[in-house]
Amino acid sequence: MAFLTLNHVKKSFGEKEVLKDVSFSIPEKGIFGFVGENGAGKTTTMKIILGLLKKDGGDIFLKGEPLENHPSVTMGYLPDVPEFYPYLTGEEYLNFSGEIAKLSGKERGLRTAELLSLVGLEKEKGRIAGYSRGMKQRLGIAQALYHRPELLICDEPTSALDPLGRKEILDILVNIKEQTTVLFSTHILTDVERICDEVAFLHEGKIQLTGTLAELTQGKEDKFFLKMTKEKESERLVAIFPQLERIKEKEFYLSETLLPQVLKFLLEQHFSFEKIEKRQTHLEDIFLKVVEK
Repeated sequence: MAFLTLNHVKKSFGEKEVLKDVSFSIPEKGIFGFVGENGAGKTTTMKIILGLLKKDGGDIFLKGEPLENHPSVTMGYLPDVPEFYPYLTGEEYLNFSGEIAKLSGKERGLRTAELLSLVGLEKEKGRIAGYSRGMKQRLGIAQALYHRPELLICDEPTSALDPLGRKEILDILVNIKEQTTVLFSTHILTDVERICDEVAFLHEGKIQLTGTLAELTQGKEDKFFLKMTKEKESERLVAIFPQLERIKEKEFYLSETLLPQVLKFLLEQHFSFEKIEKRQTHLEDIFLKVVEK
């Protein structure tokens, strides 16, 4: 049984239909990638799950029952730009979260120390005002996890981070996926490939594809990338081989079956090229095809 299921969820703002038909299921424990362009409706979907917005149609089920029948289910939420009281330290802020959750002083101390260690902020004694963007994202994860949620929803947590900051956030999510189910919204497909178990593609208000990474790439033929040197020779080449997938004026993708014929032609005609290399099918290729439909 799926942990969380959305069936034909719809949402409009005035005359603008943002979600037309959103249907996907998330298994319990693991990281589920929710992919779409900026403005595709990912944040709207997540706010509906959280109860911050009302859906206009469709159903949401948690553990096989309507979500509204689970008022006590715990969810954690990390927005793309979390806000804090800048005059507090990270430890003070988490202790404050514990007070709101009505934990005892001893419980707060233990949970705060545990989470600061988890997100790598246990040695940081400065005020949040001096935190970097990555440190604030890590503190945001700690706060979202404070009450041990069954579902953690992360809204593009790595979108504005440098490579090191992104790695730190992704490592944290991998470390917690055995304890909680993670819904990870992003448009950074390499992040999805690195940590997600399953993924759903949202485009034009509908889920276009969903499945495990292996399922989505299965049967997809690897391509070869060809970069020519001269524009005139590129034009001649594409006239002879219309099957070529043109990327730019002098850049092409070609299939493995077409490769021998193209290579033979290039050598016989003494055409020059800069490189030819094999490229595996990635989520980016799949997503671009979804968007271009």
